[in-house]
Amino acid sequence: MHEYGRRFSDFFQGLNVPKKLLALMKFDNEIAQCSYFSDGFEFYLDEEKVGLKTYSDDERFLNSIYEFARADGTGSSYGFWLKDGSSDLDDVPIVVFGSEGGFHVVAKNLDRLMQILTFDSEPMINWSKVYYYKGSDFEPASKSKEYRDWLKSEYGLEPIDNADEIVAEAQKEYKDSFNTWMGEFYKG
Repeated sequence: MHEYGRRFSDFFQGLNVPKKLLALMKFDNEIAQCSYFSDGFEFYLDEEKVGLKTYSDDERFLNSIYEFARADGTGSSYGFWLKDGSSDLDDVPIVVFGSEGGFHVVAKNLDRLMQILTFDSEPMINWSKVYYYKGSDFEPASKSKEYRDWLKSEYGLEPIDNADEIVAEAQKEYKDSFNTWMGEFYKG
């Protein structure tokens, strides 16, 4: 296992790191060679949970969110939400925390986030919503095509043309429960 993979295993405190996440890290290191394969996405561990502590320092909160990647170039982050104490990281919702504030469910599981990454766009995050947008000056990340091809060949997951559909699907299922849960900790 790559050194970064060992750090992830330690970071997840005994939870099984999803094999697909480890494979994506391997793809990032060996094929993408740490060049962007999706705009703004970058593996990152905030071992001190500094960003999360701006929302709450309650241990129940901090032990239920595991950030694992930057979502954009300004410090927004993706994390696993261990909803209702679930420990199956392959099948828990993925949430995003904005660098300027805001928190939202973006994918119902890791597979769906991996598909969002094929859209190759940073999320736009504010307090009321999250969405993915490509402007008229859009240029794909340097390894976007390789990622899309890899995801389809390795896992049969199709690239997408509309990330917001995946966000809507996840929010339909988890938005209310996530916002209620966050309300226990964040009083902003």
